[in-house]
Amino acid sequence: MSASIGVIVFPGTNCEHDAVGAVDALGGEGRLIFHTDTSLGQLDGLILPGGFAHGDYLRPGAIARFSPIMEAVRTFAEAGGPVVGICNGFQVLCEAHLLPGALQKNRGLTFLCQPSELEVVSTSSVLTSSATVGQRLSVPINHFSGSYTCDLDTLSQLESQDRIMLRYVDNPNGSIDSIAGISNEAGNVVGLMPHPERAVSSLLGSEDGAVLLRSFLGAAAAATVG
Repeated sequence: MSASIGVIVFPGTNCEHDAVGAVDALGGEGRLIFHTDTSLGQLDGLILPGGFAHGDYLRPGAIARFSPIMEAVRTFAEAGGPVVGICNGFQVLCEAHLLPGALQKNRGLTFLCQPSELEVVSTSSVLTSSATVGQRLSVPINHFSGSYTCDLDTLSQLESQDRIMLRYVDNPNGSIDSIAGISNEAGNVVGLMPHPERAVSSLLGSEDGAVLLRSFLGAAAAATVG
């Protein structure tokens, strides 16, 4: 059975069709869900895609966290549903306190759009379960506020609870501890700045994002939420 994946669309989101296309290409069924909706319907998983939700006018994700759909997202996540926030979606999840920490402007105040090499640190999440610890993945980044930060107590907790999923091999944006992706304590909510949906075909330059999204689709197909 293929997994039905909702892709949340906020005003200013611009990666929703990339996400749906990647889900469909890997055997899932992607469906757009608009920020004004209050119900998710019957879904197996959720993706909060990249872009500039509400224009990033306050700070990335800060306005989107108050969108009507976010209460349903929170309920789905707290019930154990698989949720992945990519780039701006990661920022939204942090602002909504579904993940700890925050994303700040890149080191050097430069916008980055380039391939990035990632190392899989943990396989204890819905996004990395099909990967191998130590595996190197080439997945592009495309962000200005992508430097992950948190206080030292939170960093210690992330490390001790095996919640750092991905690290940059050559930290491009100044993220603390080279963090590229983290999860919640249960491992069902994951945020990452790189774009795996843009790396599912050799025609796009890399197929390495497919292992992450296949993990997610597998977790979604096995989920009992929705």
